[in-house]
Amino acid sequence: MRYHALACDYDGTIAENGSVSPDCISALERLRASGRMLILVTGRRLGDLLQVFPHITLFDRVVAENGALVYRPATYEEKLIGEPPPQEFIDELRARGVSPSVGRVIVATWEPHQATVVEVIRDLGLEMHVVFNKGAVMVLPSGVNKAAGLKYALYDLGFSAHNIAGVGDAENDHAFLSLCECSVAVANALPAIKKHADLITGGERGEGVIELINKMIANDLRELEPRLKRHELLLGTREDDGEICIQPYGSNILVSGTSGSGKSTFATGFLEHLGKKKYQFCIIDPEGDYDKLEGAVVVGSSKSAPIVEGGIRLLERYDQNVVLNLLGIPLEDRPSFFRDFLPKLQELRTRTGRPHWIVLDEAHHLVPLNLDMSSFAFCQNLYGIMMITVHPSHVSPSFLFAADLIVAVGESPEYVFTDFSKTTGQATPPVTVRRLEPGKALAWFRQSHEGAFLFRTNPSHSARQRHLRKYADGLLGPDKSFYFRGPEGKLNLKAYNLMLFLQIAEGVDDETWLYHLKRGDFSRWFRFSIKDENLAAHTEKLERMDISPRESRALMKEAIEDRYKAPV
Repeated sequence: MRYHALACDYDGTIAENGSVSPDCISALERLRASGRMLILVTGRRLGDLLQVFPHITLFDRVVAENGALVYRPATYEEKLIGEPPPQEFIDELRARGVSPSVGRVIVATWEPHQATVVEVIRDLGLEMHVVFNKGAVMVLPSGVNKAAGLKYALYDLGFSAHNIAGVGDAENDHAFLSLCECSVAVANALPAIKKHADLITGGERGEGVIELINKMIANDLRELEPRLKRHELLLGTREDDGEICIQPYGSNILVSGTSGSGKSTFATGFLEHLGKKKYQFCIIDPEGDYDKLEGAVVVGSSKSAPIVEGGIRLLERYDQNVVLNLLGIPLEDRPSFFRDFLPKLQELRTRTGRPHWIVLDEAHHLVPLNLDMSSFAFCQNLYGIMMITVHPSHVSPSFLFAADLIVAVGESPEYVFTDFSKTTGQATPPVTVRRLEPGKALAWFRQSHEGAFLFRTNPSHSARQRHLRKYADGLLGPDKSFYFRGPEGKLNLKAYNLMLFLQIAEGVDDETWLYHLKRGDFSRWFRFSIKDENLAAHTEKLERMDISPRESRALMKEAIEDRYKAPV
């Protein structure tokens, strides 16, 4: 299940003239019975809401006062997200003829008093902001809105916003709808809300919410996936610069290639993209390759096996990614560890929808060909799995069959497809490429009529950092180094990285510098040895300019240091 909760606005969404119809109440009850939770997100004060809405216990959390207060109906607990308003602010409004409604945090009035409200905020030097909602003028502490309140409620419930659908109708709903994975506007919503919604219901208010709930129960809003392009995960770009993307939910990937071919680099780029989009991931890491991955906590080491319960506890936090290092577990015991861990991951997913992705590095260690599949009776329901292996034919067929996308890297990519076919029996597309350069991969979407195609992978930040260090202050081989020789070949000054290149450049005579500059030697070195097309293009401009050796040295130094010295 992708959508584990529905976040609803009150007035104008589930309620009409302050009350909710029996049919809408019945639909909300059916949604709860489907295993989903309900969150009410309203601009109303809690006391007012309790008076007009006797069914508030249908909701697991209530975000009131436009995000400033979060309420737990089951326990009557309240949590303030912002500070109560200063009394001097309320007194000054009244002194200027405004009679505000005052909540625990919110101060509200109606148009046309907005100008007076803004003047008082300015005159008193307060850090507050004004929110408009169909004629209402609401004043809240800076940074407090419906999205802020919903974030707290989700944290309290253990849900990621990626597993939430939201529905609303007015200006103050825009912030929380933008937070939700899927945003819905009822038919009576303002045009500005409809413009950004993923779905506009046919019915107004409660009828529209009933329509949405029916879709959630029937198919988990699956028909809306084509509209959610903004959530797609970038894998790389085709030869024609078209993007290669995959849905964040319901997809599985197999990555294969020879040792050192770039499998981990591809996976790391994908994981960094997941982290950037705030999708949670868990990596099962038999070889300790992800110990230094940014944005993840590592459990286990070469000296101690990870504890299943400890990994699950960490994953209970929706903003925490986890790496389980299995080096402390003997090779023959790793399938058993995974057999014990996966059901607990699945239970967490069933309850919360997380972790969104599970990465099985060295998948043949975890789900080998001879694995007893009776312990994995639920594996046909697996989704959001990335399997990484040298030999697809060494992986359990039940897991291989789940792969939607096959990615081959390194030498002999045709081997990946033939090896995959050995186990699954599925005919694979022909492959004519014999060797893939670093940063290139071959992809095949199994359900597509298109054959395998080449693409440039999405480089990882850590790979870029290694690239910068290598060329900035590493040790390049003789065939990659730059040699300052001069017009008559009397010199033989070897620069085996960029920093040494800059040092030598400052010391060589002007004649030697200009000799290499005008011949285009520098731009060729940057393009073919350093593999930096941007730096090469910048240098070509310098090579054509009529400037002094001193000026060209300074401009080249600035360009190199901008690209390499600062990041290192």
